[in-house]
Amino acid sequence: MSRNITFQSQNIDFSLKHKQATRLWIQSVIAKKGYSVGPLNYLFVSDEELLNMNKQYLNHDYYTDIITFDYTENKRVSGDIFISVDRVADNAKKFNTTFDEELRRVIIHGVLHLMGQKDKSKADAEAMRKAEDGALKLFAPSLRGA
Repeated sequence: MSRNITFQSQNIDFSLKHKQATRLWIQSVIAKKGYSVGPLNYLFVSDEELLNMNKQYLNHDYYTDIITFDYTENKRVSGDIFISVDRVADNAKKFNTTFDEELRRVIIHGVLHLMGQKDKSKADAEAMRKAEDGALKLFAPSLRGA
């Protein structure tokens, strides 16, 4: 199933560390929620590219760390997840965490959205943060500081 999860960079010089451990982690989070893994594509992009997508597809004129296109059907998680590595780096500093930890949070944030988790209201945002925190604890401990 892990071959269903891909990681690509688009017009930037970035390569995700620990790809296989990340795939296994994503799969475990999805399975724990009672879903299966379909095609799941992560695309790492610049702030400007994600801003343009935000304007074009969502009519939002602001920077964001993630945009998720949901193709999930019948509890089979599938989608295209675009992540701004620039925004992740800025947020890591802002939230006093490492780039890798913030990136894992954003990676799983997209998956949680694909499984129906919302974050627009204050209560939903708190539930999302709790779900992210729970998922982050499942990441291979030996890689946590990496």
